[in-house]
Amino acid sequence: MAKFFTPVEINEYKECFSLYDKKQKGKIDAKDLITVMRCLGTSPTFGEIARHLQVHKIEKTGELDFSSFLTMMHRQKQQEDPKTEILEALRMTDKQKKGFISASELRAKLTMLGEKLTDREVDELFREANVKSNGTINYEEFTKMVTLPPVDY
Repeated sequence: MAKFFTPVEINEYKECFSLYDKKQKGKIDAKDLITVMRCLGTSPTFGEIARHLQVHKIEKTGELDFSSFLTMMHRQKQQEDPKTEILEALRMTDKQKKGFISASELRAKLTMLGEKLTDREVDELFREANVKSNGTINYEEFTKMVTLPPVDY
């Protein structure tokens, strides 16, 4: 599993995992899995947690080791690919399947649906993406731009 994560990620995961390793035996309680995964930036549902445990044949009252945890984190992160989720949502808006969406339509979606952004946040996003408020947006390019990892100086 280590090949799927950077050493920095593994250290971060190990540190968080260790906080819930109450007996200090290299294992956490299955009931703490959702908390640990959410602390590390994923958003598993209770159903997804149940499936992760089932795949590894771990009872809900059981324990899991760090290796199993890494496998579960990898699967969860694959499931939560934000680029794919954003693209799918924008494709559903593109009735003519041309690869473009109007800036006004995107603004409406971003300010009214899901985790609503403010007009100021949308303005900033458009500014970063070089989008004119009355223009059209190539949503594949836009998605690539908004899902780039943050610059780490």
